[in-house]
Amino acid sequence: MRASSRRPLPVFVLVHGGSSNARAWGPLQNELALLGHLSYAVDLPGHGHLADGPAAYHRQPLDLASLAAEPSPMHGVTLQDNVRHVVDVLRRLAGHGPLVLAGNSFGGLTISAVANAVPELLHRVVHLSALCLSDPAMLTEPWDVVDDNLLDAPTARIAVPDVRDPGVMRLNWRRAHSDPALFAELKSAMMADATDHQFRVLLDSLDPDESYALLAAEAVVRPEGWGRVPHTFVRLSQDRSIPPAVQDHMIRKADALTPHHPFDVHTLPASHVGYFSRPRIFAELLTRLD
Repeated sequence: MRASSRRPLPVFVLVHGGSSNARAWGPLQNELALLGHLSYAVDLPGHGHLADGPAAYHRQPLDLASLAAEPSPMHGVTLQDNVRHVVDVLRRLAGHGPLVLAGNSFGGLTISAVANAVPELLHRVVHLSALCLSDPAMLTEPWDVVDDNLLDAPTARIAVPDVRDPGVMRLNWRRAHSDPALFAELKSAMMADATDHQFRVLLDSLDPDESYALLAAEAVVRPEGWGRVPHTFVRLSQDRSIPPAVQDHMIRKADALTPHHPFDVHTLPASHVGYFSRPRIFAELLTRLD
């Protein structure tokens, strides 16, 4: 019997954004499976079903003082912890097919740092409207772009005050269930192309905590690391959390760093978390990438 000469299909490793976890990728994973692709959704350290999150977040009625006082599973978590975790996943998946590392939003910091660390393991890295920092000044100085995002204002209102760990941001996403105006603002910012039911499901899947320590120098892409890996930016034209102007700014800055190896850019008419509400168009795009 003659052996098949067909190339193995890419394997997708998916990295969530801030205050999120592997559950956000479920709809996209289902669509990738229908197209015959293996995928793995990462729970970054301190996130997801294995993290010992604040119990008070799940009690009703909510006691804000108790929620503020509880320790965070994100305490002490660094970007390097994320990198070690994702690299371990990549090494365990090696041999199943070319590895495509994709991330959204805050997850861009992790996928950038991973590509810097182990470019030899990756077939491609994909920024799905994800942070891409190509200059250390982007960590400390204002960006030369108008950022008219709709997310900052409502998230400031759901920030839990007096959290004991200064390195952790804690958000009470569930407050939106009892505040129709807040619900509408968050939905417009994050997933305007979803039904209200879909957005409620997403809200209930989110983790309250995220670490400020992920904004670290290791996240800045390097030509000798990330720059060696074919890299794609998927612009989301209806994104109101990282608006298109900000996405384009990141693309231009990265291309200036690696002019010999620019971003492969694609645009989808989707919101910031559109892969949750409209996963099919994302799966079809990802599986068309070489």
